Amino acid sequence: MKVIILAAGQGRRLLPWTHDLPKCLLPFAERPLLGWQLQALAANRVDEVVVVTGFGATLVEAELARLTPPGLTVTTIFNPFYGVADNIASCWAARQHLMGEVAVVNGDTLFEPAVLAQVRDRAPGPVSVTTDVKPVYDADDMKVQIKDGKVARIGKTLPAEATDAESIGLIHLRGLGGALFAAAVEAVMHQPRGVSRWYLSAVDDLAARGMVAPVSIAGLDWTEVDYPGDLGRAEMLARGWVHSERRRRSAALAP
Repeated sequence: MKVIILAAGQGRRLLPWTHDLPKCLLPFAERPLLGWQLQALAANRVDEVVVVTGFGATLVEAELARLTPPGLTVTTIFNPFYGVADNIASCWAARQHLMGEVAVVNGDTLFEPAVLAQVRDRAPGPVSVTTDVKPVYDADDMKVQIKDGKVARIGKTLPAEATDAESIGLIHLRGLGGALFAAAVEAVMHQPRGVSRWYLSAVDDLAARGMVAPVSIAGLDWTEVDYPGDLGRAEMLARGWVHSERRRRSAALAP
């Protein structure tokens, strides 16, 4: 399995923390967000990781040399449009890597390893969107409408009455899914102001044709790191994982 991490953005909504540091390198429990992602991927025996860089690319590449777990192959692609385009341009830059079983992950999504394991086990078709549920959705949530077991719509502007879940920022592709997604991304990029759209706009176009399925990871730990208010939750999650790992090691050493 290959995983593409979209890590080109600066994260301007997190200024001043991201003034000189790309959002993907913000530390939680003394490990960069990107480091947590790589650990989760290694735990799932991912074969290859492609990191799309942009802002602070040199810093990201240097940290990858330090953070990459043994046995994991990581390469980078530079997205020169990161300052003027949204993350669909990063998908376009990585379009040649979309064949086979692929997951596309936002560089600001912090998640436990069980999230990817569940997605791989339960993804029902060529294109799957990873979802979670909560009581109330805000204006910045990437909202998902589900009908008859399929994703009907996905976008931030969906009204409350049409919202059944939210996207966590991870999609799974298999079989023809990579080719379908690549073609949808290319079509969006050809539209006026297409570069300013999210890559999930391409998924929304596929959903309108009944080609996208939801995969729920409700009950598992994850968070998006997009606003200052997200930093505390990310730190608590990471500290909890560190504590759990220490307990597992202690139990393994006990007589």
